[in-house]
Amino acid sequence: MLVLGVETSCDETGVALVRDGCFLAESLASQTDIHAVFGGVVPEIASREHQRMLPILFADLLAKAAVTAQDIDAVAVARGPGLLGSLLVGMSFAKGLCLATGAALIGVDHLHAHLLAPGLEDELRFPALGLLVSGGHTHIYRMDSPTEFRLLGRTLDDAAGEAFDKVAKLLNLPYPGGRYLDDLSQGVEPDKTLFPLAYVHNDNLDFSFSGLKTAVAEYLSKRPHLPYAAMPEADALRNGGALALAAHPQELALVAASFNRAVAETLRIKVERALGREEGLRSLVVAGGVAANSHVRAAMAQVAGMHGLAACIPRPALCTDNAAMIAHAGALALLAGYRHDLGLESVPRGRAVPRDWHRITPNAEGLRLDRTRAEN
Repeated sequence: MLVLGVETSCDETGVALVRDGCFLAESLASQTDIHAVFGGVVPEIASREHQRMLPILFADLLAKAAVTAQDIDAVAVARGPGLLGSLLVGMSFAKGLCLATGAALIGVDHLHAHLLAPGLEDELRFPALGLLVSGGHTHIYRMDSPTEFRLLGRTLDDAAGEAFDKVAKLLNLPYPGGRYLDDLSQGVEPDKTLFPLAYVHNDNLDFSFSGLKTAVAEYLSKRPHLPYAAMPEADALRNGGALALAAHPQELALVAASFNRAVAETLRIKVERALGREEGLRSLVVAGGVAANSHVRAAMAQVAGMHGLAACIPRPALCTDNAAMIAHAGALALLAGYRHDLGLESVPRGRAVPRDWHRITPNAEGLRLDRTRAEN
């Protein structure tokens, strides 16, 4: 079964092909440089860029994979959560392609797709505990199968990724700044007393990083010499240039290391708490953009090892928004016997993505029968 994935949730435009559970090809266009000028994503610009790039990327993808649009059995599209305008561009493209070719349509929860992304590299072992750490969400799930997710803990205000971006902005680092904070912290012993752990003195599994963000802001407001005087170019910050460009490199590195440690330790405490409450787990899945952070990856790998669980953490390229994870999640849903019709709706951030799919015969031949009727 050949499945096309379409990803336009935020500022990454992506299309990818997965065949019978294996990654085939991907074409991706990032808008990071466009939005960096504004210090964050501008929704209207994002949706226009998706509209401009999707046809170009789709043609490139077909050429890479040496297939035609008619070869595609199903189209999986990110339906939310995300920026509504951006989601609608991808949804319209997916529906148009299904109408033109007779391919099946399946809507994918963007958050669940992140958690299933490690399955593109290794077999996921269910039941699993899933930690999703991104710019807009920090959630804990119990995952009983590729289509069964139960939310255990969620973001109450600022997600971990949002805290990274805001702290980076306070330091006058380019957007998105999380990667540079990670780079600045390498090889530095954190000060455990410098910043508080966020929202851990309770018995729940929810997250709130607003307190940590505020603590860093107050610390930096008393030390105006620490932020970069002028925002450095992204290229100049790579390959160890971040500290070389800093006026007070040692002090800045300590701040970065202590902040990274506070985030990773907060995540560790909540995950440990969840593991103590959920029975029968076989693996720990960590996904989302912040899962690319070296401190988070190390902490979660250690937790998994201590509990005798498989650590499923995708390579950094699969942590960020990508179409391969959408195609993979859609293929798994189709194989489980689910699909959508053309009445499928996009779901913006702030609303739960409904489980409103329809049951079908779970095999590729059923998809082919639908296509045959469409062509006739």
